[in-house]
Amino acid sequence: MPGTNLIVPVVLWGKYAPTHCVSAVYLSRDQKTLVTGCYDGQICIWAVDPESLKMTPRCLLVGHTAPVTCLSRASIIQDNNFIVSSSEAGEMCTWDLVDGKCRESVKLSQIHTNIQAYHMCNADDLRLFCNGYYAEILVMDPFSLEILFSLSSKMNPDWISALHVLRPSSRKDDVVLAISITGTVKVWSLLGHENKQSEPIYENESKQIRCLNALSLNCCAYNQRTVLIVCAKYCQIYDAGDFSVLCSIQAPTGERWMSGDFLAPDRVLVWSTEGKGYLYRLPANKLRGRVISSSVPDHKGFHGPTVAHDSPVLFGILAHPDNKLLSCPPAMRFVITSVGGKQRRLLLRGDSLGTVSVWNVDDAATPAVGTIPSHAPIVLTSLDMAWAEMNPSPVGILDQLHHPEEPEVKLTASIYLLAANRLVVGREDGSIVIVNATHTVQLQLLHGNHQQLDDWPPHQLLHGHNGRVNCLLYPHHVHPRYDRSHLVSGGIDFAVCLWDLFSGQLLHRFCVHAGEITQLIVPPHNCSPRIQKCICSVASDHSVTLLSLAERKCVTLASRHLFPVVSIKWRPGDDFMVVGCSDGTVYVWQMETGHLDRVLHGMIAEEVLAACDETVADDLGGSLAAGGGGSDLQGAANPAVHFFRGLRHRNLNAMRAATQRGIAALQAPQGGAGAGPLAEPARARRAQLTVQGFRSNPKDPESHILFFDIEGLIVELLSEEYSAMSPGTLEAAGLITSEYMTMAALTQSASPDATKRISGILAKMKEGAETVQTKLQAKAEQLKSHMENKDQSSQGQKKRPADMTLAEPPHTMQIAQILISLLHAWGLDPDLDRVCEAKLGLLRPMVPVCFGVVSRHGHMAVQLPTRLGSVAAGVKDPQLLKSDLPPELLRQEELTRLFSSKLHWELSTTLTTNHLLSIVALANTLMSMSNATFIPEQEFNRRMHRPSTRSSSSWAGDEERAEQLAAQQQHIKQGWSLLATLHCVLLPDKVVAAGAKSFKRPQVEMLARRWQHHCLEVREAAQALLLAELGRLGPKGRKGLVDNWAQYLPLYTHTESINPHAAHKEPAEKAAKAEEEFEEEEEEIVRKPSSLAELKRKQTTAVVLLGVIGAEFGQDITSEGAAGNKRRKDGDSRKSSVVEGFTLSASNNLARLTALALTHLLLSPPCARLPAHTPLRRAAVDLLGRGFTVWEPYLDVSHVLLGLLEMCSDADKLVPSMSYGLPLTAQADSCRTARHALTLIATARPAAFITTMAREVARCAAAQQSGQPSPAYHALQKGRAEVLRGIELLIDRMHNEVAELLVEVMDIILHCVDQSHLKSKGLNEVFPAICRYNQVSHCPATRRIAVGSHTGQLAMYELRAGRCQSLAAHSGPVTACAFSPDGRYLVSYATADNRLSFWQSTAGMFGLGAAQTRCVKCYSTAPMADVARLNPARLARLVWTNSRTVTLMLADGSETRFNV
Repeated sequence: MPGTNLIVPVVLWGKYAPTHCVSAVYLSRDQKTLVTGCYDGQICIWAVDPESLKMTPRCLLVGHTAPVTCLSRASIIQDNNFIVSSSEAGEMCTWDLVDGKCRESVKLSQIHTNIQAYHMCNADDLRLFCNGYYAEILVMDPFSLEILFSLSSKMNPDWISALHVLRPSSRKDDVVLAISITGTVKVWSLLGHENKQSEPIYENESKQIRCLNALSLNCCAYNQRTVLIVCAKYCQIYDAGDFSVLCSIQAPTGERWMSGDFLAPDRVLVWSTEGKGYLYRLPANKLRGRVISSSVPDHKGFHGPTVAHDSPVLFGILAHPDNKLLSCPPAMRFVITSVGGKQRRLLLRGDSLGTVSVWNVDDAATPAVGTIPSHAPIVLTSLDMAWAEMNPSPVGILDQLHHPEEPEVKLTASIYLLAANRLVVGREDGSIVIVNATHTVQLQLLHGNHQQLDDWPPHQLLHGHNGRVNCLLYPHHVHPRYDRSHLVSGGIDFAVCLWDLFSGQLLHRFCVHAGEITQLIVPPHNCSPRIQKCICSVASDHSVTLLSLAERKCVTLASRHLFPVVSIKWRPGDDFMVVGCSDGTVYVWQMETGHLDRVLHGMIAEEVLAACDETVADDLGGSLAAGGGGSDLQGAANPAVHFFRGLRHRNLNAMRAATQRGIAALQAPQGGAGAGPLAEPARARRAQLTVQGFRSNPKDPESHILFFDIEGLIVELLSEEYSAMSPGTLEAAGLITSEYMTMAALTQSASPDATKRISGILAKMKEGAETVQTKLQAKAEQLKSHMENKDQSSQGQKKRPADMTLAEPPHTMQIAQILISLLHAWGLDPDLDRVCEAKLGLLRPMVPVCFGVVSRHGHMAVQLPTRLGSVAAGVKDPQLLKSDLPPELLRQEELTRLFSSKLHWELSTTLTTNHLLSIVALANTLMSMSNATFIPEQEFNRRMHRPSTRSSSSWAGDEERAEQLAAQQQHIKQGWSLLATLHCVLLPDKVVAAGAKSFKRPQVEMLARRWQHHCLEVREAAQALLLAELGRLGPKGRKGLVDNWAQYLPLYTHTESINPHAAHKEPAEKAAKAEEEFEEEEEEIVRKPSSLAELKRKQTTAVVLLGVIGAEFGQDITSEGAAGNKRRKDGDSRKSSVVEGFTLSASNNLARLTALALTHLLLSPPCARLPAHTPLRRAAVDLLGRGFTVWEPYLDVSHVLLGLLEMCSDADKLVPSMSYGLPLTAQADSCRTARHALTLIATARPAAFITTMAREVARCAAAQQSGQPSPAYHALQKGRAEVLRGIELLIDRMHNEVAELLVEVMDIILHCVDQSHLKSKGLNEVFPAICRYNQVSHCPATRRIAVGSHTGQLAMYELRAGRCQSLAAHSGPVTACAFSPDGRYLVSYATADNRLSFWQSTAGMFGLGAAQTRCVKCYSTAPMADVARLNPARLARLVWTNSRTVTLMLADGSETRFNV
């Protein structure tokens, strides 16, 4: 889902503006935004200057697949920038106008023709009243797009053709007036508490009138006594009381009315299909009394016969002076706006040429005497005009092939070959250009030496088509069974050409169609062997063919379709190809024989198509027909090949299909995924760059979108890096650890051949490291051999030299270079910029970049290059002024600099968040790689200087060269680190210092949702950015955040749980960006979540966000001024508690609730709603570890620890350490996070960790004896290795804290280590860490262990009998103890009472009865001076010199001997 994937789209628009044939138009109340929808389904957002109404196109929203019919506002709040759009296909979307994200989208079976947004009496926000091709009126919520309730008809139910909602002046309820297509007027009155559950809501009254097929209905807003109903030929004014006709207006000859509205009680504005507005004055005597709202229609001439002066009089016309004919009716809308308290009445019109015109109705509203003036529009603009104003014009992807003298050849189809890094572009003149993709992008967007070369990058031309190339297909990308060198193209000349990609020769020309080729598709992989070698082509003569690339001939020609082909589905098992046509018929063809099996109509046809879907739903063998060919054809993965809309917006759909499939390269993972933790993620490997051709209309030339997939890019970079390392270096670099395996070995039983077993396990572990290593290498190989098929035979044939060789250094680095250069905030830190250019090899951008945003559901917003039209160029650089650049290039350079330093970060919070995440993640990745720089010579040096491959006989200069390299590497790492710091920490202050008025801060909740992103680098970047942002908010800002999100904390009963699938959806709501904005933001945040899914998303975000704030800033959000903060939480259960931040005060329970929510997430058993390993669970685990000291009072520590152990327990496979960058399987990832959390908990609260574990061990021992092992017992058994690791770590890091709990520690160790190890080896071999304590002694001869405790007790463990006895030995902590070599005596010493005691164990009679241990001798020792200052662990040691003599060595250097 594109939600979690960080994808940065960058658009190269080219010289031609996209066609924008307007079908709907909307202007916001504050006159700042104009929105136009078009017949191709895109929506264009224009920035409007409220004073002059000058409009500049700002961004294009892509998502609808059919003409946009309605646009409506979504909220009453003035600056709430949401808008709802609806299309002819029944799709509805709510868009955020600031960053163009699609907030919500649904597809209804009902298709709307008209939407009125209306604020109902008891509602907190607008409701949408919709009517269309269905018999009800639907009332919808604009944010969740759910149908709240519908209004039905009792009398003559029929489609509603127009409606108007109003609130009568004297009443409290709302009235809906509507007219059906058969001319029945209906009235509903609504009280505001209607909902889905209530009975059907029928009309209160209805009346039949004569208007059939009315287009619009408006009630006079000024006195609510008259109604204007507009039909195509005439419009009529009715009395609102009894619906009698007062007067009517005929349409001018040759025109038809479209709609109209009242300007005053006696003036109306009506507009026609020719795009003109007519102003009429209504006859006063017909309206007498209606102007004064109190009077009644009792005038005696009122219903009398009409006289001449009774008809309406035309007094003004709004029209274009040139009076051009329009190819289709324009979209027009009458709007009333208010800016600065002044009202303006405007008539908007958008026409088929994409021109938007605005008339000021107020100018024309007063009639002039004697003449009928015609008024021209006050503003006139279009995308083409905006494009024409741009000088130099926007960049296209192949601008280097364009000569200024000749007319430009338009690009018509394109496809990107990831593995070869080649862009293949078909053009209008029939030629096909092949060029290195990253180089051509660099040439268009970035400054650098490459700008001086003439013919760079080299390109190859294929000539073979006469006329336009319509579609391209590279079948090998779709399925590896095809030849790597084959490229297929279809043209307007009815031919399908097969090319050899490498040598550029035309292998074959298929001429079987009798119409231009519109589509090329790959059949599914489970067809018969002959069909597997075919591709399927579709042409505009309604024919479909299967062309065999191997046999070079047409296998099947399916050509008797009477209507255009809409969809193609496959039944490989039955050898059927099922073709659906636009009239609903379905043709079933046999593929091998080309025989028409049957033709189906009606319901059966639909069922057959549906059945095809089911058979292949689980079969991912199909393809996405890439490039110009694709509509949302996903071959067999979603074999619904709907492309009758594909013919209209061909590439647009291809693009959406691509975004929806995660923009994957669709490389099915090779072979079964290995069992290790590095098993390939189930999804296909992601393409780090996809170049997608894109056009809004088939007649347009293509623009191109580059999708940079951050995660794919990081994975490729790290794979290349790791594949060059051996397991030894991997371990040395701390990427994989073997300490865990040694621990695991201790928990296995050691039989007599124990040593063999252990060495075997260690060898296995090394082997494990080798397999990790081979997996890493395999991964890297796989990436290098995307193209080379796994069967070597095909490689053998293709080793021919070709002029387009693929033997280039990997292009992953170039892609990273382009992306970082585009995202970096140039100009904020001149010193860093110099480092970037000189050391890191980044290049400055040449043009302001057009970024895009991919949101849920595969919708997308792309910025238009014209959006900077109105910006005044900023700082003048003296060097620039001296240069001899022409003025337009000078301005472009200034704009570019202004953009990358300032405007880039003022676009939207989503863009800021995504771009900062991307650049920080990439900088960290490159920092972790050795010598990662984009400078070519250094790149070369680095490849030459690989320590692993160098022979041992090195020459003299080599040493200093190595030193130089090391120094250089240090510089480079430092450079990346500075780059990451700039974007992570310093950026906001710098941007504001640079003069940005409206810096858009990163969104806290988007970052919170990525807290445990499965790609480690992205995860770390998100965490760093989130903590930096929270730190910047300061205590006050954090407090506000806590208050806003506390209401969404789920209350844990044991039944409800959080929905994890939503955990990573994009944020539902912008959280407040900064403290100052909390006030205005309030309404928006407190708006109740509109749907259940959104509530779940909110809850998951709240848990993570509050968890982070609690864990990292828990102590400082104290209860300052509880009185000032009496905002009660919602939910009666919490009415009593006041939100007071994270404190331990009694009244506060926010920390408690957060802690409960986190533990719930850790411990709740896996279920459908919360699977075992999700990012949400990982986040909970991680936060429990980080904030353990804050949560501890509210946790059941033993439950938490056991839960974590349970998570780590499956990790006997080699899980890489926290710094290993490639994505792991979900399970290995959880394991790694849980292990990290355990380490954090252990080091934060060692005592709690040890006592809790000891308690659990004791419980386990008891349970074992009673023979009823508890679940806790299993968790502990499985997690033994983990516990040992934790204890070893604690002894290492917190020696003294552990010393106080030595007996407990020994309990735990003896439980976790398999006893059999201690038979043959001493404790110091088995678990050396614990033997650093002088208070611990092990006697292998008698198999006993003695531990001196902090309380002066001696604990004696008898391993044979498996029991432990405790002796009161000293009055203070035992400092040291030791067994004599033969095991008969034990000596113990304590500094506290300066006593040294000898103990002897006597067995009972004949070894029966309990062994007695008694004190044989006691010596007083000289007190030690300054005990307090000395390190307690080093105070004293006891060493036996022979079996009867012991030496006491004290810390002051004295030695004393004692005899038994």
